[in-house]
Amino acid sequence: MHRHLRLTLATAVSVALTGGLLAVTAGAASAATKPAKYPDDFNGDGYRDFAAIETMNTPRGGAVKVIFGTAKGPGTKTQVISQSSPGVPGTGETDDEFGKRRAAADFNADGYGDLAVSAPSEDIGEHQAQGAVTVLWGSKNGLAGGTTVPNKVAVGRFAEFGGSLAAGDFNGDGRPELAVIGRSRTHIYQGTFTRQAISEKVTSPDHPTLWDTGLMAGAVTKDKATDLVVLGFSSDPKVRVSEAWFLKGGTKITPGKSQRLGADNNVSLNGVIADFDKDGYGDIAVGNPWDANNSGSVTVWKGGASGPGSATRITQSTSGITGTPGRMDRFGTSLSAGDIDRDGHSDLAFSAYGETVGGHTFAGALHVLRGGKGGLSGTGSQFITRSTAGVPGSARQDDDLGSSVRLRDLNGDGLADLLARSTSSSLLMPGGKSGISTLGITEIAPELIDGSVQ
Repeated sequence: MHRHLRLTLATAVSVALTGGLLAVTAGAASAATKPAKYPDDFNGDGYRDFAAIETMNTPRGGAVKVIFGTAKGPGTKTQVISQSSPGVPGTGETDDEFGKRRAAADFNADGYGDLAVSAPSEDIGEHQAQGAVTVLWGSKNGLAGGTTVPNKVAVGRFAEFGGSLAAGDFNGDGRPELAVIGRSRTHIYQGTFTRQAISEKVTSPDHPTLWDTGLMAGAVTKDKATDLVVLGFSSDPKVRVSEAWFLKGGTKITPGKSQRLGADNNVSLNGVIADFDKDGYGDIAVGNPWDANNSGSVTVWKGGASGPGSATRITQSTSGITGTPGRMDRFGTSLSAGDIDRDGHSDLAFSAYGETVGGHTFAGALHVLRGGKGGLSGTGSQFITRSTAGVPGSARQDDDLGSSVRLRDLNGDGLADLLARSTSSSLLMPGGKSGISTLGITEIAPELIDGSVQ
């Protein structure tokens, strides 16, 4: 029953969340003459939108479903876009996986957020799973038309160009760029992005022993350039270790330190960059659910002036965190950051979707750690399952609570809410001064979780 979920996790990538993007604004955007305030505001109305993989009535090859935001949160207006849509390049073919990876930014600075989407399994000629990436352009009516990102990966089978995406101003020129993984290497597109063409100016940092699988973008240092963290595992078959590799943004992308994340070649690493201790530097939190016989762990790599420094490993053995490490708990499966109590510190939510609850395996659990002056700690942490008072439903086998989580303000009160996906239903748990509340929980569409691309 878990084969599909595990395959999904095995190719999962992180989405970098920063506290500054979590509030839903109440005002309308200014005229479309300057870059969009929010990278995921695709119609330029001043409200953040959602872009998820379309799972119902999906055209062959895949599609993206956009849910447009309003002053009160997600609205009823939606849009589905695929390679069959007008102006979108390519032809939808079975198993292309169009929209599997997504990254939002106003690439052409016209006041509308744009969406980079990948089809990592797209065949090019006789080359199976060569992969493709397309930028879908924002407009007053939402996403309209697209432009192909030049594929700089060597032609061949299973290159999977678009295996992971991340957007940010990596060179500090004031305009967003796009990072793409293809053939297990990261390629940063640093030229111009227009509807007519996307520049082929590419920087491809090379780590001699890392097989790149995921990307995280955010501000680790205090300069104006976005930094990049590459997740992956050792390419040496004799060494079984997962790693995070820091790339400092700037006029020149500068390779930095690597941090080991567990003794396993894990391709389901995921994480966030957020300022948990409010010192102005982004901290890197990465989950490795396969660590220690699949009991899992979360590594927090503290940000600093020149990049990340010391690292702390968090498990269910960490003081203050509920539970004990168990085989197949998958602690650290999905991570998200946001300010749930509006104290200025980013907080961290993550899941252990394999947690056994009341004898039910893979019932799933959620952990919430509060940020503070000293960073994240187990003190005051929360542990939420279907057996927690106020949570609808009951613990059951294979519910997978927390297979995907997000912290995002959906009700417009300035507090990040916890969104959690499971097999039976997806839930919204409101944030508050005391943390995540299990009172007033509402069921939501799973697209709102997977569609939170920033």
